[in-house]
Amino acid sequence: MSLLSRADGSPWDLTALLNAADGLSGRAQRNLWLARLMEWLRHAPRSATPSQAGNGTGNGSTPAALLRLRHLLNVLEKNPEHRQRVQQLFADFWRDTRCAGLFSDFGFGPRMALYSEIWDRLRQRVLPTTPDTRELAELFPLLFRPEDESWLLAVDDATLQRLGSPAWRGVHDDGPDGWRDEMLDAVTYLISAVRAAGFSAALRQRMSEEALANQPFLQLAASGERLRDAVSAGEPDSPAVRREAAYLRVLLDQCRVAVDSIAQHLEDFGISVDILYEVEQLRARVQRIEQLLDCVLAPAPARELLRLTVSLVQMLEQRRGVRSLLARHYAQLSRKVAERSAETGEHYIAHSRDEYRDMLRRAAGGGAVLAGTTLLKFGVMALGLTAFWSGFWAGANYAFSFVIIMLLHWTVATKQPAMTAPAMAQRLGDLKTDASVEAFVDDVVHLIRSQAAGIFGNLALCAPLVLAAQGLAWWVLGQPLVGEHSAEHVLDTLTLLGPTALYAAFTGVLLFASSLIAGWTENWFVFHRLDSAIAWNPSIVARLGPARAQRWSNWWRYNISGVAANVSLGMMLGVVPVVMSFLGLPLEVRHVTLSTGQLAAAAGALGFEVLHAAPFWWCVAGIVATGALNIGVSFWLAFKLAARARGVRAADQQRIVSALTRRLRHSLPSFLWPSPRD
Repeated sequence: MSLLSRADGSPWDLTALLNAADGLSGRAQRNLWLARLMEWLRHAPRSATPSQAGNGTGNGSTPAALLRLRHLLNVLEKNPEHRQRVQQLFADFWRDTRCAGLFSDFGFGPRMALYSEIWDRLRQRVLPTTPDTRELAELFPLLFRPEDESWLLAVDDATLQRLGSPAWRGVHDDGPDGWRDEMLDAVTYLISAVRAAGFSAALRQRMSEEALANQPFLQLAASGERLRDAVSAGEPDSPAVRREAAYLRVLLDQCRVAVDSIAQHLEDFGISVDILYEVEQLRARVQRIEQLLDCVLAPAPARELLRLTVSLVQMLEQRRGVRSLLARHYAQLSRKVAERSAETGEHYIAHSRDEYRDMLRRAAGGGAVLAGTTLLKFGVMALGLTAFWSGFWAGANYAFSFVIIMLLHWTVATKQPAMTAPAMAQRLGDLKTDASVEAFVDDVVHLIRSQAAGIFGNLALCAPLVLAAQGLAWWVLGQPLVGEHSAEHVLDTLTLLGPTALYAAFTGVLLFASSLIAGWTENWFVFHRLDSAIAWNPSIVARLGPARAQRWSNWWRYNISGVAANVSLGMMLGVVPVVMSFLGLPLEVRHVTLSTGQLAAAAGALGFEVLHAAPFWWCVAGIVATGALNIGVSFWLAFKLAARARGVRAADQQRIVSALTRRLRHSLPSFLWPSPRD
């Protein structure tokens, strides 16, 4: 009889399901019957009474699945024929099934590598599974669903005792307590995995020496074997078993302490997501060993077995998606990237009038360099290179200019938000009082004021210098450096009536991406201890000399983030539009300072008459929108990353918005320039 057949028009008919249990000798058929039984527990029959119906709760707060389980037990106790069929089926099932893999492997990655786990999850989501298996670990996802956790937690002691009957528990070939032997096998497998992880160079070298003083990982195998011998020789609650179990638990605690000490090393020397994954897997295996010990050593193990089942069901939800896995393991890397960006971002925030003037001065210097960058960009375009090489050399021009600005301790306005947002997010840890919210609003005001100073300073020198270069070319050469044809093209592309706003927002994304690259590069630099390698590597010291090697080490340690940010931003501004065009996405970049320089070059080519033309003023409006979107998009993305990495509560957002609104109404000029009291 097919398990999918319908006896009375209902796919959830219990009588038909119990009748189908007769004569299921094949492994696949038997496992399918168990899967259908679990489905019956989750879904109410159409003819069910109100106490049995529904997929939530039945009477009061009792889950409907638990009510159906009790109903099933009642039917089996009252019907000897059904009871005999089910008892035989479960006896065959336990005799044919290997359980140790469920206890030792389920919920853990096949290899100690994050990307191996990602591939395994994708495989499980795409490829179908078969019920024709002896491994309970492979069958478990077919039997249980994540939503089963709620009704399993509600199972009472009386129902547990009834579930312990032979009709459900079955009998192993090696006795009714054969499950203990399989759990002890699983403990042995888990101890082997814990030892291997603890002995791996990636983890061992990052553990505290004090935590490893007692060599807990080395002692695990012998302790596990002594416990197994003690359990085999006597009762689970004998003094010898309790003594060996207590010592094994002490070793597990010491292993956990050693693993926890890795976190401090990662904080000091950089984050690796693969190491984070290995640490999480090791902790989970230690916890699983303790759960299995609770089951093996309990005089009445039913409740502990239920807790273990619930934890395995929880693993189903945890292993369901790739996104949650990446979010969990990249959260700490995101926090470290945000913190490293915050260290740099503090230097971009002006708090006082003196710092505001200093920001204007440094931004003016950056604007002077970008004036030359703008003219070089027109020169690159005039060479008539292919699209890729035009984009590449334009990006190299940007990158070189940005690095020069960094080395001269000047600044580019739109690079501020991506670096300063993490610095602000560090202050979001405590918003419990109104005073802390106001302090945070003060930081926002300082940040926006600093951005305003950056833009004012950049544009104050960039546009006049480009105009001066055009005028000098008219006087010396009789023609401008940027001709009328290029000037007309500038007016056509920078206008607000076109896709300028979209391109400016896209440029904000690239600004944010450059800050991520900067943080990741610095984390990679610190994690691999390249500063120490530069300072002490014999080959490098022989070439540079000890003193110069130390200076280079210090310089790269404190400037690697800035170099990575500037080079990556410059190359992305030049190359990404070319790649997007190749992919059929005609996205371009719009940077507020570079766009201002281009518009100034166009004005220098077309003369004062352009000031009376509407397209010129639409371009001016486009530059205003470009500046707002460059800053707004990059700041918002960087702030969201930093806030999420630091666990900022969403409930506090409304309080911040209200405080900012009040400040805008009462003190709008403070967002643009410092007040006299500053």
